[in-house]
Amino acid sequence: MKKIIALVTGGFTGESVISLKSAAVIGRNLDPEKFDVYKIIITPESWYYEDENGGKSEINKNDFSLTLNGSVVKFDCVFIGLHGSPGEDGKLQGYFDMLNIPYTTCDALTSAITMNKGYTKAIVQDIPELHVAKSIQLFSNNADNAARLTQNLRLPLFVKPNNGGSSIGMSKVKAEADLPEALAKAFNEDTQVLVEEFINGREFTIGIYRGKQGIAVLPSTEIVSSKEFFDFEAKYTTGVTEEITPGRLTPDENLRVEKIAKAVFEKLNCKGVTRMDYILEEGSNNFYFIEINTVPGQTENSLIPQQVRAAGRTIQDFYTELIEAALISKK
Repeated sequence: MKKIIALVTGGFTGESVISLKSAAVIGRNLDPEKFDVYKIIITPESWYYEDENGGKSEINKNDFSLTLNGSVVKFDCVFIGLHGSPGEDGKLQGYFDMLNIPYTTCDALTSAITMNKGYTKAIVQDIPELHVAKSIQLFSNNADNAARLTQNLRLPLFVKPNNGGSSIGMSKVKAEADLPEALAKAFNEDTQVLVEEFINGREFTIGIYRGKQGIAVLPSTEIVSSKEFFDFEAKYTTGVTEEITPGRLTPDENLRVEKIAKAVFEKLNCKGVTRMDYILEEGSNNFYFIEINTVPGQTENSLIPQQVRAAGRTIQDFYTELIEAALISKK
């Protein structure tokens, strides 16, 4: 019998546009022989099912059910394709936990922690062979922030919303005079801001997932951006960035980063598929942790689908495994 899947998308942040694009790709690649899929859009105003003709039916939030043509639809599993809040910060996960409905991402606690870049770095910083850039976490946009930052950190600096995604509100700062503008931009997106030292090296990202056989790693992707850094435009505009999958790593470097990635995934108690961004520092060949994304993008330009294909798998089979692993975890 087919499993009934809710494909959740939308959201409360600027990443909602990316969520809708991800959901379109996910929906096209869920096996119709195994799953009946209902796209559920969550917005600040309403939660609703949208059919192929654009018709809308409200979700019953008491039990996350749907009534269509007089029949009640209840879901066996939720495929979360919603970036940012409430799909990536633990809010939806806690809701589904209370309803005992399995889902394809990390649990509520892990989702909440990993959404906070500063807290995540504090947890992973003692993993062997993994380094973290020196940083300061700010909780308010005070007038003395710029002076404090330049006294304690070395320019250039990355200024980023601590709980944001898709590099929205992020800046690279080379001069102290540019810090106030960068801080204002980041605080416009979040109440907390993380400022960290720039690490000179090549940027990569690696997919890690928990499948039916346990934790597995996908091939790394090397990010070669024509822009100053891998910002929103570079991530989602075709041609701005060269993405090389598998990335140009030596066999030894591949083994090292796979070991590190699995350790990060395990220490944070991740589930589903995640994507760890990292830098291979020039000269030292040290691996520096940037962040982990617990609901990575699944758009046509996204990195996880590239890595799945590079691993010799189909996207359909990969998504099937994520759903089956989620269902097993609830038994």
